[in-house]
Amino acid sequence: MPPAQSRATPMTRAAAPRKPQARSQARIDSILVAARTLLAEQGVASLSIYSVAERAGIPPSSVYHFFASVPALLEALTADIHAAFRASLQAPIDHDQLTTWRDLSRIVELRMLAIYNADAAARQLILAQHGLTEINQADRQHDIELGHLMLEVFDRHFQLPALPDDVDVFALAMELGDRVYARSVQLHDEITPRMAEEGMRVFDAYLGLYLPVFLGKRLVIAKA
Repeated sequence: MPPAQSRATPMTRAAAPRKPQARSQARIDSILVAARTLLAEQGVASLSIYSVAERAGIPPSSVYHFFASVPALLEALTADIHAAFRASLQAPIDHDQLTTWRDLSRIVELRMLAIYNADAAARQLILAQHGLTEINQADRQHDIELGHLMLEVFDRHFQLPALPDDVDVFALAMELGDRVYARSVQLHDEITPRMAEEGMRVFDAYLGLYLPVFLGKRLVIAKA
């Protein structure tokens, strides 16, 4: 459908979406904290609006006011977790300490592993088998966004070759590494050091299909 032809004027411009008021945001935060705690203790299958309300010490109607269903609540948690992943990619990296792209790869993966290891809810939502289609779809979309951000990080430090347009190489590399971490969670309820190393090897092995061993390092960090 063609775009609308009207132009906004200072008097007619649509208002920007409002952020939740402080009181509402505090209530949302308490709900997410309760849900995160229950996920860590009991897993996805045991989560309900009523159990979250009880843990948060608020009426179920208050939870329903912000989250219409458990999947909606879990999608909000998934977005929160991926925000932590984005922050880890945006954190400063010492360019002078990088010799090869695998040095950068290890830094990036270790940061993500630190998030998984510190956040049981992240392991439950992203790595555990829960069968929730909405969460899996949201996770895949977030992975695509993280893949684009990771591409920018690598391109900032190294002179990347031409990459395929029909495959999100960095997003797929993350998903493959996550498969290994997920296997560890299924077997051991955690990402063991051994499986962490295996996941990083899988990540590097896939990237190595597209990135040469000797990749030119930029003399100065490219601007974001």
